[in-house]
Amino acid sequence: MSHFFQHLGQPEYVHTLINPIPIYGLAIGIIALIAGLFLRTRAAVLPGLIAIFLSAVSVWPVFEYGEKSYDQVYSMENIEGQAWLNTHMHRAEKAVYLFYGLAAIALLAILFPIKWRAATLPLAVVTCVIALMTLGVGGWIAYAGGKIRHHEFRRADEPPPQGSEREEHSD
Repeated sequence: MSHFFQHLGQPEYVHTLINPIPIYGLAIGIIALIAGLFLRTRAAVLPGLIAIFLSAVSVWPVFEYGEKSYDQVYSMENIEGQAWLNTHMHRAEKAVYLFYGLAAIALLAILFPIKWRAATLPLAVVTCVIALMTLGVGGWIAYAGGKIRHHEFRRADEPPPQGSEREEHSD
């Protein structure tokens, strides 16, 4: 157990530990929200909205620990892994704001209907659509991330990224 706590001081370990939360959490939140939309009540959509909000907000520590671990992981990788790391970081830097926007929209969908009940379903539908798009973007980021240290995910017919997808990370 002490090894676990020792690893919590390593940003690359923490990033690996928590990076599934935004993706899995969004997927669960979307399923709950869709179920709630079929029931057409605020009480039914609220759990899905809360799960989406918490999952979208969780991207903040994932992103921060990812940035903190960049140099360490880069130094451990070969050229192909470094290319995938750069792609992963580039995608995350571009898309992190979509997660933040989703968190804001989900929070509005939670709070706004407290005063205006009629806004419940329209806001829930908008949140669901944006959450689905964000989930797709999260998969796009994770696709590159999985190829960094998991050589078995790299295919011979898919060369490492080049161009803007491979730009060096800048602080």
